[in-house]
Amino acid sequence: MRKVFSFKAEGRHPDRVLDAVKHEIRKYLKRERRRVLPEGTDFWDFDCRFGLEKDSAEVVLLSTLIAQVDAAAKGGAEHAYVEILARAAQRPPRPPRAEGEDDADDAADDQLNDEDALP
Repeated sequence: MRKVFSFKAEGRHPDRVLDAVKHEIRKYLKRERRRVLPEGTDFWDFDCRFGLEKDSAEVVLLSTLIAQVDAAAKGGAEHAYVEILARAAQRPPRPPRAEGEDDADDAADDQLNDEDALP
């Protein structure tokens, strides 16, 4: 999705326009996550860009995108450019745990359980 969102609409309260913009972004993300994943991938990752103009858009994390939109609207911007591109990705495998790490975690869990059992 590449879109310029306007924060001002005649006859509508600015807070409701902002809510509609955020809702549209969330709705797009939800729709993209429902798509079938290609073979060999685990999840949908999103490459996001945000800026007041298309030319000045910067890469942002998905987790901060809504906050960026909110800050732009509260800062008095009339419009903002949002770009969200979905791509299938695969999580890297977890590194194998060393045997010492497992024992330390188990010992800590046992100690917590022993303390809970005291009268």
